[in-house]
Amino acid sequence: MRIEMLVFDGVDEMDVMGPFEVWSHASKRTALALALVGLDGPVEVTGLNTLQFKAPEGLGTPDALFVPGGGWMNRAEKGSWAEARRGVMTARIAELAPTLSWIGSVCTGSMLLAEAGLVKGRAATTNRGAWAELETFGAELKSNRVVDDGTLVTSGGITSGIDLALHIVEREYGVDVADGIAATMEYTRDRDVYVGS
Repeated sequence: MRIEMLVFDGVDEMDVMGPFEVWSHASKRTALALALVGLDGPVEVTGLNTLQFKAPEGLGTPDALFVPGGGWMNRAEKGSWAEARRGVMTARIAELAPTLSWIGSVCTGSMLLAEAGLVKGRAATTNRGAWAELETFGAELKSNRVVDDGTLVTSGGITSGIDLALHIVEREYGVDVADGIAATMEYTRDRDVYVGS
C-alpha cells in the first residue's frame, strides 16, 4: 500500500508529522510505502508555525490519500481554508477519491474533504471548532477521536492524527504491528474510534 500525504503552505505541522512518524515506522515493518506530496509537483512548504520542509514528489496515483489541515478556523491566507477557496486541490481530491482504498484526514483536513463532496451522508469528524461547519456539508458528525467509515477515515484536532495513523496500521497490518509502533514511539494510544457498519 502506498499512502501519499498531501501538504501545502499553511498546513499544521503536527497534522503532518504525527502520522508521518507512525507510517514511517510502519514502512520499515510492512509493505507500506509513504510519500509527502505537493499538489502540482515537488514543493517546499512553510507550515502554520513557520516550519519549512520539502515534499519531494507531486500527487500521483496512490492507494490511499491523507489530507492534513491548518488555517481553517481563522480563515488564514494560507492553509486549508485558502486551498478550499482556490478550488484546485478539492477538485483533484474529488477526482482521485473513487480510485482510492481509503482517503483520510486530520483536523480541518476534513473540511477539504467536505469541500470535495466526500462527507455527505458519511460518519466523519474534524477539529471540534469546525464540527458545526462540517455538519452543514451533510456529514453524520461523530465526536470520537477517530472515525472509520470504511473508505473515509477522519480524525479530530491535531494530535488525533497519530491515533488515525495507528488505527490504519492496525486495520491493514494487525494490532501487534500498531501497538509495537506505539511502544517504539513511547505513545499511549487513544482507542476512541468509531467504526461504521
